[in-house]
Amino acid sequence: MQSRRLEVSYALQRRARLEALRRPSRALAEDPCDADPLLVSSAIHHGEPSSIECPICASDNMMVLNYVFGDQLGQFSGRIKSTEELDEMEHQFGEFTVRVVEVCPDCRWNHMISSYMLGDGRKRRPPRRQQTVEDIYD
Repeated sequence: MQSRRLEVSYALQRRARLEALRRPSRALAEDPCDADPLLVSSAIHHGEPSSIECPICASDNMMVLNYVFGDQLGQFSGRIKSTEELDEMEHQFGEFTVRVVEVCPDCRWNHMISSYMLGDGRKRRPPRRQQTVEDIYD
């Protein structure tokens, strides 16, 4: 991805959260394995395998999801895209944000690992709205 810019890594936040879990005296109030059932389902069906194992349960089944957001994406903002689709979208849209989330379907661990901008920088109008299944049954 040639136009990748404004990258933010959440590695320090992730490490701090994991470190807090290892210290019984400073345990987090919330459950670290609290992934929404829809997020877990999305990881199973649309995720890409991760190269690292789960930091909680040591499973090799970790998945990575790429969520895309942006005004120029129109109704397609907020969808999950594969790495190959991101390569294509990079030249079709001027600017959009990608948020990368890791999910373990086995223990439900999840954490946003990075976010970055993609696009060729040219301003475009959002694509024309297309009819979806939700429109038919409203």
